[in-house]
Amino acid sequence: MIAAAEYARRRRQLMRMAGEDAAVIVAAAPERMRNADAPWPYRQHSDFHYLSGFGEPDSILALLPGRSQGEAVLFCRERDAERERWDGERLGTERAAEQLKLDDAFPIEDIDDILPGMIEGRARLYCHFGAEPEFDARLLGWMRRLRSARGGGVVPKEFVALGHLLHDLRLYKSKAELALMKQSASIAAKAHLAAMRVARPGVAEYEVEGELLRVMRGNGAVPAFPPTVAGGANACVMHYQANRARLRDGDLLLVDAGAEVDCYASDITRTYPVGGKFSPEQRALYDIVLSAQAAAIDEVRPGQVFSAAHDVAVEVITEGLCALGLIKGTPAKAIASGAYRKFFPGKTGHWLGLDVHDVGDYRVDGEPRLLEPGMVVTVEPGVYIDPDERSVPERWRGIGIRIEDDVAVGRDGPQVLTGDVPKGIEELEDLLGSRAS
Repeated sequence: MIAAAEYARRRRQLMRMAGEDAAVIVAAAPERMRNADAPWPYRQHSDFHYLSGFGEPDSILALLPGRSQGEAVLFCRERDAERERWDGERLGTERAAEQLKLDDAFPIEDIDDILPGMIEGRARLYCHFGAEPEFDARLLGWMRRLRSARGGGVVPKEFVALGHLLHDLRLYKSKAELALMKQSASIAAKAHLAAMRVARPGVAEYEVEGELLRVMRGNGAVPAFPPTVAGGANACVMHYQANRARLRDGDLLLVDAGAEVDCYASDITRTYPVGGKFSPEQRALYDIVLSAQAAAIDEVRPGQVFSAAHDVAVEVITEGLCALGLIKGTPAKAIASGAYRKFFPGKTGHWLGLDVHDVGDYRVDGEPRLLEPGMVVTVEPGVYIDPDERSVPERWRGIGIRIEDDVAVGRDGPQVLTGDVPKGIEELEDLLGSRAS
């Protein structure tokens, strides 16, 4: 858990960046229906969570720098015994203000009467305009109310995208955030190990998925995203989601799954032989990907550009594929022409945090961003040879391999958060060979 004092510190930092003539408004995620009257499991908006730690819907956070009556104000649902009997306990305005270290809290039903006056006279309004139509309509209603006030209220002259300020803050993880991410990674690692024990010929992809979810839920986490469980040529589909096929002896299984703890995510991918042993072709390609990942992880250091990990992974993979004859010509020409993208179409990683593909710019003023301590990235090179790829011999076709770990930028170099899941060829074969029959 992250202490309420840390959320308060984040709010103060954001308000300093916004300036005393600005206001910041952040809405909670709405509840969404899956179908008919069945809702999706509720998950708070990441920015709202980052600034409040409050997990309820129907809430709006207003930050008002310099306001003498209180700078941090929450509008949320009041206690309601009848509704709580159906939907569960609510924190309520009084407890929310106290427990979340806010200056004040008001009933969400009163926001139309209270909030316009709070933002009157502010020069700028920071918000996520354009993300949720219902919130946009409400925001425009507050502006109309200000303009129609007796004497004409002073309406903010600028609407500014909140992400410009807030998402830069989220790039740098505190000790408490890193602790949650390590916990998330540990649970995801347990889930991957459990999946390896059940993955064998004849088992369905969805059975492996079920084991992943069982372990995550059993350890107090939820899945950070729908897992990919891709046997054989299914692994060549970059975002495979069907998870319906049966696993076959001789195929590889690619499993991409992460856990989420208190909204903080992990993201791990492992690829291994269903039958327990790599074929010569699988071993050769796997060794290339593993070498590329090791070289890329070594680039996750303070002062290095974000793109360095991808650049070195491209070099290692292209050299390996050229050595195997799967790409013709020299590695330098294959990189210059982009020929390697046929087998390595993606990037090597992304920011990780409250979102799996976390917020934050990858380039600053047109240049690749420099890595700094506290940032967390994934490192996930891969090789994917389409089953219909006629430019290579048949024995190589339909092989998809990705290896992914979560890596924090430490002051002294990379810190792998997901190292509990084996990825060496011998390690994997030993583990898979020890499975009970």
